[in-house]
Amino acid sequence: MKIYIATDHAGFNTKEALVPFLASLGHHVEDCGAHTFDEGDDYTDFVVKVAKAVSEGGSMGIVLGGTGEGEAMIANRFPQVRAAVYYGGVLDVVRLSREHNDANILSLGARFLSLSEAKEAVSVWLETPFSNNERHVRRIDKIDSYAS
Repeated sequence: MKIYIATDHAGFNTKEALVPFLASLGHHVEDCGAHTFDEGDDYTDFVVKVAKAVSEGGSMGIVLGGTGEGEAMIANRFPQVRAAVYYGGVLDVVRLSREHNDANILSLGARFLSLSEAKEAVSVWLETPFSNNERHVRRIDKIDSYAS
């Protein structure tokens, strides 16, 4: 599967470790930046590239930031994007974001996750299929209709 990934300075080290991790799982990874550590960069400049690619279809994305909140906010402005935030705690949150909401972007709060926690969350998220339950399909259709 093709996975787009991006971050600003807050998630830079985690992203740098996730890229080879994702490749080792057999995914084709498109690194949308940041490509160097710069404390003054803005997550919006990088996340928008992931959101645009996922919005155009057929791929998934992972974005990282301090909390993951702002990254999800910008990603969710794009049609067909359903970004879910995870910054620790019960992994059922990650699993349900896929099963019930068919989340296609995972937004990670890098300041609250260890690398092993981030890898575990990514693995759960990528391994969990959408349920295709009628009520979830109906709800996603409604979400997408509001974004048009």
